[in-house]
Amino acid sequence: MKTAAVFSFLASLASAASLTLVTESFGPNPRNNPFYIYVPDVLPANPAILVNPHWCHGTAPAAFSGSQYATLASQHGFIVIYPQSAPAQANSDKCWDVSSKETLTHNGGGDSLGIVSMVKWTIQKYKADPKRVFVTGVSSGGMMTQVLLGSYPDVFAAGAAFAGVPFGCFAPAGNNTGAFGYWSDDCAKGRVTKTPAQWANLVKGAYPGYDGWRPKLQLFHGTNDEILNYVNHQEGIKQWAEVLGVGSTPVSVTSNTPISGWTKSVYGAEGWLEGYSAAGVPHDIRVQEATVMAFFELACKGENCFRWGDGGWCDAEPTATSSSAIVTTTRAPVTTTSTSSTTLRATTTSTSSRVTTTFVTSTSTAAPVAGQTLWGQCGGQGYTGVTRCATGTCTTYNPYYAQCIPTQGA
Repeated sequence: MKTAAVFSFLASLASAASLTLVTESFGPNPRNNPFYIYVPDVLPANPAILVNPHWCHGTAPAAFSGSQYATLASQHGFIVIYPQSAPAQANSDKCWDVSSKETLTHNGGGDSLGIVSMVKWTIQKYKADPKRVFVTGVSSGGMMTQVLLGSYPDVFAAGAAFAGVPFGCFAPAGNNTGAFGYWSDDCAKGRVTKTPAQWANLVKGAYPGYDGWRPKLQLFHGTNDEILNYVNHQEGIKQWAEVLGVGSTPVSVTSNTPISGWTKSVYGAEGWLEGYSAAGVPHDIRVQEATVMAFFELACKGENCFRWGDGGWCDAEPTATSSSAIVTTTRAPVTTTSTSSTTLRATTTSTSSRVTTTFVTSTSTAAPVAGQTLWGQCGGQGYTGVTRCATGTCTTYNPYYAQCIPTQGA
């Protein structure tokens, strides 16, 4: 009996799923990026796919061991693709191409096209569900997450970007053809700000003529990010809120979610855009697998799971001039008597009441003076720069970020 048990155990080890380098040709791959794949031993019919690009200086095996996604894939029956930046591309930092015209254009080339080819090969080989393809990454992987959603909205159902930057933020001014390894210090340090329309035009220009369904998105960022400034978080919110038509004022804000010190903001009635501000967290942000899994519905099996084409993201939503939002908090909200505050409905863990708070959207106005330019940062916890707007109104979007926006009616 003991011998039989040993053989059974060894057989189970031999058949156990593992990270595997794909060595066969898998389609257009202009930058010759290889990829690894994790396929559970037991797959349901038409499994979902999760793409997990690594960070700068990272590798596909490091991404595999750096999160719980492979373990979760075995538990819930989905496939994980781990793309690998190509060392032959003169990119010693192993960062993804998020700056070239090629990668920022649908079927234009670059790293993004190579990753999409990985997805299409996996769909064909494993009969995966083409409408349940998701992407998540940290740092450079978070940047690539937003690039893939912008350049290939017809491929991905949703994304979750940790400590990234808006789509197109790293692109150099002028002709960015072939700008594969470009590092934008201005973007990294939060010096690139645009209007919502300008940001949205970068995404829409990636796929000219496309007027179809758009994937939903989560953005996570630490307020003390020393590599990719927190300004990039709010700029990303502006960009995707405009692209999705959900309005840049959150319809709900929840403190201490998913962990203590993090604040969740939801945009649009259907929750198509979520932003997470991690108070005091640097660039080395902690991945929240459970939150991402729930957003993607990766634990779901069958036809009723979230998939590409679901939802009504294009429905009219509150705009930046909205004066009401739903706030859920696990602690008492900050109450103020300021006449410039917005009245919000706050729900605590024990009672529900209407309060006046600056927790989400408070505004203060000032006469034109020397100060921050339009769309520049003007406040927030930890911010030490100019707090007066030369033009417009300083508007607080969350406890960590305020921005000069055009004054209503001006």
